[in-house]
Order: sequence, then structure tokens, then C-alpha cells
Amino acid sequence: MFNLPIEGEELFVLEFGDIVNYFSLYTTTLFLFATAFIIIAIIARPERQTDIVFGTDAIYTKEINPDNLRFQRFMAIACGLATLGAVSSGDLFNFSLFTALIGITNIGIVAGVNNRYVLNAAYNYGIVAMVATTFLFGGAATALGTCGTLSIWELAGLGMVPLAAKMFLVLGVMGEGMAPFYIAKAEITRAPGAPYVLMIHVSSLLIFLRVIEIILTV
Repeated sequence: MFNLPIEGEELFVLEFGDIVNYFSLYTTTLFLFATAFIIIAIIARPERQTDIVFGTDAIYTKEINPDNLRFQRFMAIACGLATLGAVSSGDLFNFSLFTALIGITNIGIVAGVNNRYVLNAAYNYGIVAMVATTFLFGGAATALGTCGTLSIWELAGLGMVPLAAKMFLVLGVMGEGMAPFYIAKAEITRAPGAPYVLMIHVSSLLIFLRVIEIILTV
């Protein structure tokens, strides 16, 4: 499969039967990018968020509960680890599973924020993410029923995966974190505790780049 233009050079292959976890130049780049942000989430100190009242000189500093920050840091690291799984998985089911986990941890990153607007947006996004999970696993099930395997390695370059399965995977990823459903996250970015909130955008970007690779490969 490494003769496909998008993959680049073969770097590492780990076989589990017909499921082959592989690292190409493309997936390794995504893996290292996610690893860098996990390290940032571990060592970074959160910023203190301030609000400015327009038309006046008033500036308000938001106090952040340390317990909330610890929970946000944990969920950001969990989101990063799920992203590592999604970008390195060698089969469609595990990719769908890790992508769904990213959606759950995205909500968890802001779950402890005592802000009505943020929590409402997180709730609305949670509904979209649950619907998107149906598309993700529907795409994997369609590929399995049609091709008899979920292995990206086995399916690479054969063109056997039906267009419907590919569309389901793309719609699932869009629902978990990318446009047009990503607009629902606009209010989530108001949550205090950056850089942990940044992991929401990083994970969504990386799974979108990974699903492009999968669609072009299978």
C-alpha cells in the first residue's frame, strides 16, 4: 500500500492477523503533531482569562477552580491519546472507536466550566456527536459487509469500499468535530483554561486529515 502517493515512505508495520497497524510518512506526521500537543497539555500552565467591558475601562479576571483545571488537563490528555489511536489505527472499526472517543473527551474538556453558554453549546455538540457516531460505525459496518474485512492494509488500493461507506465516515468525522457541525463549538471556545481547550481543535483537525488519507487509500 505504500506505493500510494498519499502515504509516502513506509516507516513501521505491526501485524495482528489481517489488521495491520502501520506508520507511513503521512500518519507519522499526524502522530508526532498530536504527541506535541499532549506534551503541551501536560507541562503548560493555563492562562487566566479576562473580560473587557467595551466602552469602559473595566476589566474582569475570571478565577478558575484548580479542580476544574485538573479535570480539564486529564480530559485534554485523554483526547490526545484518543487522537494518537485514531491517526495510527490500521482498521476502520478502531478508527471509528477512537474518533467517537475524541468527541466524548471534547465534551469532557469543558464539562467542569460553570458557564451557561458554554455548557449549552457542549450539550448541543454532544447531541451532534452522538448522531455522528452512528454514521462512523455505519460506515465501518457497510465496509465490513461489502468487503469482508475492516483492515485498511487489506483494502488499500483495491477500490472495494462502496462510496456510501466512505460518505458515512466523512459525515461522522464532520459531526465529531469539523464543519459544518463544528459551528456548534463556537461557544465552547469561551471556556477558561487554555491551552486545554485548544486540544478540541487540534484533535478535530487531525482526524479530518486522517479520514482523508483513509478515503483515498481504500
